[in-house]
Amino acid sequence: MTEHKHIGKIVGALMAAAVAFCLIVTLFADRFVAVSGSSAATMEYESGLFDTSQIMTVNIIMDEDQWQDLLDNAISEQYYACDVEINGEKIPNVGIRTKGNTSLSSIANDPDTDRYSFKIKFDKYVDGQTCMGLDKLVLNNNFADATNRKEALVYDMFQYLGADASLYHYAKISVNGEYWGTYLALEAVEDSFKLRNYGVSDGKLYKPETMGMGNDQKEEGEKQDGKFDGNSLQRPDNADFPSSEEGDLAKNNNPMDRPEKPQGDFDQADMDEKFKDPQGDPGDFGGFGNRNGCADLNYTDDDVDSYSTIWDGADGKVTDSDKERVVNAIKNINEGTDLTAYLDIDNILKYMAVHEFVVNLDSLSGNMAHNYYLYENDGQLNIIPWDYNLSFGGMMNGGMGGSPGRESTESSEATSMINDPIDTPFDGTDFFDALLENEEYLAQYHEYLRQLAEEYVQGGRLQEVWERLDAQTDELIETDPTAFYTAAEYEEAKETLWTVLQLRAESVLGQLDGTIPSTDDGQQNAQDTLIDGSAIDLSVMGEFNH
Repeated sequence: MTEHKHIGKIVGALMAAAVAFCLIVTLFADRFVAVSGSSAATMEYESGLFDTSQIMTVNIIMDEDQWQDLLDNAISEQYYACDVEINGEKIPNVGIRTKGNTSLSSIANDPDTDRYSFKIKFDKYVDGQTCMGLDKLVLNNNFADATNRKEALVYDMFQYLGADASLYHYAKISVNGEYWGTYLALEAVEDSFKLRNYGVSDGKLYKPETMGMGNDQKEEGEKQDGKFDGNSLQRPDNADFPSSEEGDLAKNNNPMDRPEKPQGDFDQADMDEKFKDPQGDPGDFGGFGNRNGCADLNYTDDDVDSYSTIWDGADGKVTDSDKERVVNAIKNINEGTDLTAYLDIDNILKYMAVHEFVVNLDSLSGNMAHNYYLYENDGQLNIIPWDYNLSFGGMMNGGMGGSPGRESTESSEATSMINDPIDTPFDGTDFFDALLENEEYLAQYHEYLRQLAEEYVQGGRLQEVWERLDAQTDELIETDPTAFYTAAEYEEAKETLWTVLQLRAESVLGQLDGTIPSTDDGQQNAQDTLIDGSAIDLSVMGEFNH
């Protein structure tokens, strides 16, 4: 009788697993290609949308009054209904909204531009609808990036190392057939991302956000822990959309002869004030950049309420047991206990290597502990990268400050960025310390940095990607009707970025072979060993307050 009970439990477990797998396949059945073992799925959109051999085209088909309303009320991040044509394939009745944090607010307060970033949610109004299996597409406007390729190169580096990261490609955006601008298209970090990378759509996603606004994981209509409920928002009427030929968008920085934008409750002077600490130091980011709620992934105590910023960024509802698993993992990681049980170590090391190589201070390694996804599955944590338009020193200029403990003057910003110490990469968090203190993991991290410097930058991969981007995007960017920068600024920015990449690779290799110190303290005491970047003006590559 006991044997029969055990058999029943086993059969029940197998049936439950089969049901779960069938549910995943059902949701993405039209575009689900294959599962490689139990670790990853091949999705049609990998080649159908993110084939880098040709530019993606996205035509937003939308009533012009509704489009104008979306632009005028961008700060609300409300979804509007539209149709989209992607690479010639029409997908009806999808949701589109603006996205962003300070970039969104900055554009909303700039009367000369409406070049917002967007999210397209294919199943917002039609359950189960996808684009070749993709549930959401992100369209980034390359804000504060005169090169228009920082983020693309960073995601290419992640791909080069085989890290868990979004697929990327450039997209020519049109609105009712009229050219709007060239954006960077990204695979959103949601269910289809999880299915492609892990073979499952379960596991919990969190996007901790210390900026206090614009949390991308908070969608209209999704109640979370008693917070904002967008069900009160009315779905726009989707009838009688104009054809692509009927649009009359003007090709300039004021595309639809729009009225002056409403400012709402947002005030630029107030924002500037909030970027100061109580003592007036413009580097700590005050109410925006505080690390309350443990977005920095530092262990505080066992109380799940101490980690509120993490839960606020949850994709969907989280239970007490979900929270306890994350806190337990953070505790053990900070203490260096059984790291293999609590971390996807190899992926984390790849994340650390790329992240440090590109010096992105708008992140965990800067004043604001944000711009990353935390993925938890069965008590193991993983970090998924996000938002790299301010990499390569973009946070060192424009009055945005940089990293705690890394002070620099305007004249030394480029030297500081180029020589950013590889062995003290995350000043604001202890999350990675145990990995760096382990000889085996430190060596592997160094190996990934070597691959980026020696193979990617100096070995030909960068040249290959660079030439492809030139051929595909130069003309589009130079004629972009909503561009933040002129064609001349774009060309100068590209040249500067190329130089910075070469010098950064040189410095990283010098730090790896010991000719340049690899820590903050070491570099303070041996500044004559550093690669000289004093002739480089980082602001040429883009400024936050451009």
